[in-house]
Amino acid sequence: MDERIFLSAPHMGGEEIKYIQHAFKENWIAPLGPNVNGFEQDIQDYNNIPYAAALSSGTAAIHLALILLGVKTDDVVMASSFTFSATVNPIVYQQAEPVLIDSEEETWNLDPELLEKAIKDYVARGKKPKAIIFVHLYGMPGKIKEVKAIAEKYDIPIIEDAAEALGATLEGKPLGTFGDFGVYSFNGNKIITTSGGGALVSQKKEWVDKARFLATQARDAAPYYQHSEIGYNYRMSNIAAGIGRGQMKVLDKWVENRRSNHDFYSRELSSIGFEFLREAEGAYSNRWLSCVLFNEKHTTQPEELRQELEKYNIETRPLWKPMHLQPIFKNCKAYLSGVSEDLFEKGLCLPSSSSLTDVQKQLVVEKIKDFIK
Repeated sequence: MDERIFLSAPHMGGEEIKYIQHAFKENWIAPLGPNVNGFEQDIQDYNNIPYAAALSSGTAAIHLALILLGVKTDDVVMASSFTFSATVNPIVYQQAEPVLIDSEEETWNLDPELLEKAIKDYVARGKKPKAIIFVHLYGMPGKIKEVKAIAEKYDIPIIEDAAEALGATLEGKPLGTFGDFGVYSFNGNKIITTSGGGALVSQKKEWVDKARFLATQARDAAPYYQHSEIGYNYRMSNIAAGIGRGQMKVLDKWVENRRSNHDFYSRELSSIGFEFLREAEGAYSNRWLSCVLFNEKHTTQPEELRQELEKYNIETRPLWKPMHLQPIFKNCKAYLSGVSEDLFEKGLCLPSSSSLTDVQKQLVVEKIKDFIK
């Protein structure tokens, strides 16, 4: 069988090993150390934001943000429905109530009009939402400026889930820096990786300091182990952060590669009826994943194509199944337009690794064209 073409494979730049070897040499094999400090500084510098905490996952970052905003039992948190479950799970960790908001068609992200309708409904019931979690899906900048205006109008903080969007910008401003908190993920399939990991960023030093404190089991400043609050084991290790330091050096190149993948697919597949998500004015997507939409002219379905490509060891994936369709969240209140369900039914994510070769891309397109014919 041919070598597998992965959907989104880790891609090392070469300098990662230098930072890892330094950690071994200095015996910094711990959830702290020079690489963690350096990686946090790299994130701050790249995104032009003053404070960052390197954590074990993007999920941990969302969870800590909710805690720092005081989200507790029965509080209401508005969240994008068209996303991965890690966006919504931390709301439930806090025993709060997720309210799911559907997408708009232009960027596939949370619909500001539906959001405001939901907020008005809950405010009228005396349950003003405690937070909004806004996702930039597939690295595409969403309508965060419109959402921010709504959030300010009702005095509701925003947790900006840019887990898939590191390296993307809106009007030159990095995604993850519009909200009260920004969240990044460095999972193995993301634009850069630390094998597993994430980060929480903010303009407020006291929030990030408190996040670091909570992420290291909330150990008080005492000569013995003393704990006055519940803490979590959420800190990134010095080894993982070393990988991240090397990855930050190639981030812009990997974004360029992924954008090139998308441009190639768009050129080759638009002629046979596939539709692609376009950048709005001022938006610069990292094109983390290249996604295609089937239209009414196609006689095949995305799942049929996925299974066909799998025969050639080519990995593809359906678009995210919306949270309001997930068994675990089926009873959550949702404000729906039908957009995300339509996207889920019509869409497929194509191989998008930054290491994807021209030969591999040609093979993917060839097999798609053969099958569609």
